[in-house]
Order: sequence, then structure tokens, then C-alpha cells
Amino acid sequence: MTRLAVLADLHGNLPALEAVLADLAQFAVNQVIVAGDVVNWGPFSAQVTARVIAEGWPVIRGNNEYYLLDHETPRAPPEWADRSQWGMLDWLRAQLAGRWHTAIAAWPDSLSLRYPDAPPIRVVHGSPRGNAESLYPNAPAAELAAHLAGVSEPVVIAAHTHLPMQRRVPGRLAAPDHGVAPGEWQLLNPGSVGAPLDGRHRARYLLLDGGADGWRPAFRSVPIDPALVLEEFERQGFAAQCGLVAHFVMAEFRRARIELLPFLHWRRANCPEAPFTPALLEAYASADPRAYVPEPYQEGWQPTERRA
Repeated sequence: MTRLAVLADLHGNLPALEAVLADLAQFAVNQVIVAGDVVNWGPFSAQVTARVIAEGWPVIRGNNEYYLLDHETPRAPPEWADRSQWGMLDWLRAQLAGRWHTAIAAWPDSLSLRYPDAPPIRVVHGSPRGNAESLYPNAPAAELAAHLAGVSEPVVIAAHTHLPMQRRVPGRLAAPDHGVAPGEWQLLNPGSVGAPLDGRHRARYLLLDGGADGWRPAFRSVPIDPALVLEEFERQGFAAQCGLVAHFVMAEFRRARIELLPFLHWRRANCPEAPFTPALLEAYASADPRAYVPEPYQEGWQPTERRA
């Protein structure tokens, strides 16, 4: 029997990765797979990258690896030039300080796992169509099937949303002869190791046991304390370097809730040209941000203490 461990969305959170590895030590695992977003958001990107590379785990690039690799290149979109919104890219580059760029540049965007005792698996970060696309647990089956169209592997592992998921998605799987045939995908998301967004300070990962009847998932959940991450942000002067965005990133670690995306949705809807200044934060403080929280993250979401 092949046993896999799938980690995703580590996001530069070394204490969370160490907690997961301590939990994982009790299991006999044949292979650890990392489904992207090793770097950024958290303050330990260099240390987490070094650990992943030293372990020799297969790893794919997520959208945050693209932030690192495309920043200040001709591939960078024009909006990244706005340092008030995208100052974290300079901070991320400084964290890595030129280390590991060559290794990360060679990571693939997806993996096809083909073990002899269980069905093939496709590993992506967002969706098979792009590493920044989200496959949400509550999405209609037809929407998920559209994202999975063209995938021949009957098991798909996706990450990016930071929300654990197990779904069966009816569709038409691609066949080796380039045709399609009726079937279904088993769609899995291990959740996030480093940046939980469900209100619980817990690192998530996935165990998969393979057999003739398919892959049997077991979702693991490990307690983590955000204190070391917040202390490292303070030590690095993260808020001073990254401004308003840093305020929301630190709030996400503090609360294990989505914070930056609702703010960006509010700005886009109400004042899309407003600069990222303290005045904009004050304006947002008078709004009800719950109207801008994406539905999959709304359970138990409450405004932060600064608006209470």
C-alpha cells in the first residue's frame, strides 16, 4: 500500500511546518508532496524553502512562487509597480535574498502521480487551468467539472483556497486516445499548513492511502500558535515595509480568518482609485466588511477588534 502525505499553502510559516512534521512522524509515509505556495505571506520563506528543498519532496509552484519569480521582470503585470499595494513583493525578494531562486524556477506547475497500486493523481495548486483559480468546497458540480475538463487522472488534488475539501465530481474524463469517457473525479484539498482561514489556529494536511479501490483520504489537523509568526513580523519591521497590506496580512495570522481579500473587494466596489493610505483604512473601518467576505469563508466570520 502506498501512503502519501500532501502539504499545501505553507506560506513561509516555519512553526506550522514543524508542527505538521512532528505530527507526520507517527506515520509511515512513502512520499510527501507539496502542492504549492511554499513562500510569501509568512515571515520565514527562506527557512521553509530550505527545509522543503533539503527534504527532496516533489513540489509544484503556486501563485506565490510566481510573485517571487516574475517580480521586476517583463512578465510582471503593470499593477505590481504600485508599491503601496504590492510592497510585499520587495519584502519577499529580500527574505529570499537571491537564495533558492534557481530551484524554485525549475519547479513544475503540476504533477501527475502514477503509483502501481492505486489510480493516477493530478496535483495542481489552484485548478488545472491556472494556479490562481479557486475550486471551492461549495461550488456546483458543473462548475468544478468545467475546471477539471481535460484531466485524465481520476483523482485531483488542488490547494489555494486554504479550505479542506473532499468532493466527487461527475464529468467526462480525458482518455489515453485523446477522447473522453463518462466518469467522475475525486477532488481533494488538504487545507493550509501555514495560513488557516477557517477561524481555527490549526495546520492542515492530508494523508492518502492507495489501494485497488482508490485513494482513501485522512485529513489531519494540528494546533499551531501564531505568536512566533507575529513576533517575527515585528522583528523584521514588516508593517513599516509593507504598509496597509501588512496590517491585513498580520490580522489573518492573528485571527486565522480572511482579511485582505474583503478589503480589496470593498475598495474595488467603493473607491477603486483610492491610494493605500491610513485614510483608506479609516474609511474601511466604518463599513461592514462582512458583505465583502467570499461565501466559503463566511462561517463564523466577525469584524476584527479594531471595528468592534
